[in-house]
Amino acid sequence: MARILLFILAGYAIIISGYIWFLPQMFYDNTPGVAMMGPFSLHFMRDVSLAYLAGGLILFWGALRHDQRLALAGGLWFAFHALYHFGIFINRGFPFDIITASDFAGVIVPATLAIWAARRLTPATS
Repeated sequence: MARILLFILAGYAIIISGYIWFLPQMFYDNTPGVAMMGPFSLHFMRDVSLAYLAGGLILFWGALRHDQRLALAGGLWFAFHALYHFGIFINRGFPFDIITASDFAGVIVPATLAIWAARRLTPATS
């Protein structure tokens, strides 16, 4: 179960990476709260895209190899990104709005699931 979830989360990360890389303006315009962070920056969008790609590929590799350490390493980007977004939620005064819903559904829940699944990943049996 944990392994399957890691594959799903890896796919999610890789898809998000592609979305941000190939349609950065659309991502900026349509993702709640992103425009509040400052003006559009292609460089920043591409940095975030590559972070998602790296995290997703490492999650995938960890799941494929049944390697808990790799899966945890892949989950680090998601965990740190989620902590940052949770900090934004606190700084905004704990509002329950579309930005919060988007952050929880798209950032915080996937990060929590990635770390949870990585911790439960078991070695392959011969």
